[in-house]
Amino acid sequence: MKKHRGKIIYGFLTIVVILGFFLPLPYYIEGPGTTEDLKNFVTVDGKKDQATGSFSLTSVSVSQARPFTLLLSKFNDFEAVLTKKELMGDQTDSEYESIQRFYMETSQNMAKLNALELAGKAYDFKYLGVYVMATSKNSTFKDILQVGDTVSKIDGRAFKNTEDLMAYAQSKTIGDKVTITYQQNGETKEADGKVIKLENGKAGIGITLIDHTEITSDPTITIDAGSIGGPSAGLMFTLETYQTLTGKDLRNGKKIAGTGTIDSEGVVGRIGGIDKKIATAVNNKVDIFFAPDDEITAEMKAADPDIKTNYQEALAAKKKLGATIKIVPVKKLSDAVDYLEKMN
Repeated sequence: MKKHRGKIIYGFLTIVVILGFFLPLPYYIEGPGTTEDLKNFVTVDGKKDQATGSFSLTSVSVSQARPFTLLLSKFNDFEAVLTKKELMGDQTDSEYESIQRFYMETSQNMAKLNALELAGKAYDFKYLGVYVMATSKNSTFKDILQVGDTVSKIDGRAFKNTEDLMAYAQSKTIGDKVTITYQQNGETKEADGKVIKLENGKAGIGITLIDHTEITSDPTITIDAGSIGGPSAGLMFTLETYQTLTGKDLRNGKKIAGTGTIDSEGVVGRIGGIDKKIATAVNNKVDIFFAPDDEITAEMKAADPDIKTNYQEALAAKKKLGATIKIVPVKKLSDAVDYLEKMN
């Protein structure tokens, strides 16, 4: 009887230890994600890119930490442990997912716009306003606007782009009354509030925003990224879309990956986690990697004296991995296209 009881206790303790080792913790682990061939994402009039080689996006994986994975992360130079606040700020899980989806939508539209411009194709581009991503704690619109609402006007005035909207808000005096027009759950509404002093000292209405746009063209471009979110694939979506549109072979059989946001002027922007993206690219035997050669402002340097450009971070990751991958710095889409054309 005692022997049987001992087995029960031993078995119970084993289950407790196993559960304790794998139960979720209030932390998240960022690490190398996947390298995705964009031939599987982009079609033009239903047709895919058939040329050899690949243009690929690279992703960062995010998973909830467990004692076992948290322990392993301590021995991996390419994994980072984050609190939920560091990862999502004050957003809920659903708000965070929505925001990543909005970023991806805008990234795809900017990629289509740049590819169509470069290919000399006609298109119809509409600026619908800005998606609300967050409202600051001292914004007078804090309890009015929700994540995903679209602000289309301020004081009855529509804008051509986000920069114009922000410039108008910044031209006001702190304390001025403003009226915003916005769409919420399919309904157009208006709300009054005041211009506040933002953290950077400028005037504004206290919302974090991203373009809400719509673009159509003939031929029809479709980009389907599935569950992948965020803005960082803008450059690579543009290159794949341009090649599929024109039928040109820019790759010459090479496996080419990269990262970077892209705006309406073709400027390639800074992203986070580039070391992890280099790691997945190396693991997938990529030949060439495009990295944003972004500008480090005095303000950024003051906040983080050790800050480096994405290109510098990519070079450091390559060195740490002892890899032979070619890292190419890009400031604009034209830098990447020029490099590819000279390569051929």
